[in-house]
Amino acid sequence: KKLGADALISLNASPFEKKKYQRRHNIVQKRVSETGLPFLTVFSTGAQDDLVFDGGAFAYDGQGEVSFADDLFSSVPKDISFNMKFEGEISKIACEEEQIYQAMIHGLRDYTAKNGFRKVVLGLSGGVDSVLSSVVAVDALGAENVTVLLLPSEYTSDASFKDAYDTIHALGIAYETIPIKSAVGTILKEFSPIFENMPQDLTEENIQSRLRGLYLMTYSNKFGAMVLTTGNKSEVAVGYATLYGDMCGGYNVLKDIYKTEVYKLCHYRNANLPHGALGSKGIKIPENVIIKAPTAELRPDQKDSDSLPEYDILDDILYRLIEEEQPIEDIIQAGHTRDIVIKIWRLVHRAEYKRRQSAPGPKISKKSFTKERRYPISHSFSD
Repeated sequence: KKLGADALISLNASPFEKKKYQRRHNIVQKRVSETGLPFLTVFSTGAQDDLVFDGGAFAYDGQGEVSFADDLFSSVPKDISFNMKFEGEISKIACEEEQIYQAMIHGLRDYTAKNGFRKVVLGLSGGVDSVLSSVVAVDALGAENVTVLLLPSEYTSDASFKDAYDTIHALGIAYETIPIKSAVGTILKEFSPIFENMPQDLTEENIQSRLRGLYLMTYSNKFGAMVLTTGNKSEVAVGYATLYGDMCGGYNVLKDIYKTEVYKLCHYRNANLPHGALGSKGIKIPENVIIKAPTAELRPDQKDSDSLPEYDILDDILYRLIEEEQPIEDIIQAGHTRDIVIKIWRLVHRAEYKRRQSAPGPKISKKSFTKERRYPISHSFSD
């Protein structure tokens, strides 16, 4: 201003994360208050690996009032004029669920395009994570570019079959059904002399998951479709995923999405068709998918709650541990049981080696596992 500036302009490549849009406004407001000059800030759009650039240019006049605001995730900026101040249309800011959903769409769309993929394939179990991932894939790439594999084992329920088929019909996507029961039996038979008199445990469960990864990669190699993996942030955090099994894939739209957020996004998508989405209006996630108890269906009557607290409790602990980096004692003081907090803290630390081998996915939170939260795999400070 001392040198005669009439306005301030900031060209910015700031990646998307929840609640960042308001923080951007707060920073610009302070600069306007200091200088009394109009201020325009312009943001990149598109995605690169885990980063999604959401656009959303905006301007303030010299009196500290918003004079222009572009849509988030818009590739075609609105017109803006400059005559000693910036003026243009002021767009309404999308709700948080829409912002997150758009980040997932743009992240997947750009990742596939920039890495030479036109099609994707994923395993559809009928569970909420794989169903939502399928819907996002259709919205990002179009139904004609999405194929799902149904890979039932002896523990797959009729209800899961129905939920998967209802999703397929709602989305209009191609599918193949390949039962894995006989393949699991063959592997167990080959190992029976080695496993003699040993009880079944996670080993047998992981065989199922790894076979599904093998089948998905086989399809991918033959048809050139990139595999989408579907684990959410809650599972990735505590290690409830199988290396070279359900973690197998090239990209994961849910990587930075907690389980409780998955359900919110399902309700959002059933009620809305996001701007720019290639899917269609209407309910795409069956109601039963949303209300049924989460389960991996790797043993009889298995439920996630058998070994984890309910997801609203788990996610609050995880958010405090990961996003806020709160000490254990503070989390206990917030109302959580000491034994549960320590158990979850240990699970998070022990799963670091798995996260290092996980597929990329769009950054949504301020502490994604890709860059912001960096802990060593090898350490001696566990207690």
